[in-house]
Amino acid sequence: MERYRNMTDEELLSRYQTARDSESLGFLLQRYTLMLLAVSMKYLRDETLARDCVQQVFLKVIPELEKYKVTYFKSWIYQVAKNHCLMQLREQKKWGTPQLADQIPLAGDATADPEHWNEKEKTFENLSTALEALPEGQRECVTLFYLQQMSYRQISEKTGQAVATVKSHIQNGKRNLRIALMPKKTPEGHGR
Repeated sequence: MERYRNMTDEELLSRYQTARDSESLGFLLQRYTLMLLAVSMKYLRDETLARDCVQQVFLKVIPELEKYKVTYFKSWIYQVAKNHCLMQLREQKKWGTPQLADQIPLAGDATADPEHWNEKEKTFENLSTALEALPEGQRECVTLFYLQQMSYRQISEKTGQAVATVKSHIQNGKRNLRIALMPKKTPEGHGR
């Protein structure tokens, strides 16, 4: 995976489309996992549904890439996720799923405020950037543990690393994310 780190989206996508290199596509999807989760949370407002949506978008990407010439992957996958969420909401409305009623913001509810959702989306973007900046081992383990909800043992089997190493990567990755997301102090001691 390290060899893909410095490749652009376009290079990774080209590699997948010309050589059917599934690892390059996997790395590209991993790069945008948090962005997709943020988009899904924005529309579905439910963490479980949002995680499911991300997985469904991942499954949808492969056949879609067969059909379409994609130039700007980030904006394309954002649109795929957004459309998928809107379809989910339409289906819930069509079948009268109670979850939709739970998602309608009430007057005075903090979630009804568009600034609230803009702030959440900005937090997810910052988290995505901080995750990308982690060392490869930490990023991979944190992503598998928190976003794909794999156990230490499952991650160990997938990555070939010892369970103790996996635990260490997750602990250090979590600490590094927390540090990266802390408000920066100005010389006067105030956050910016």
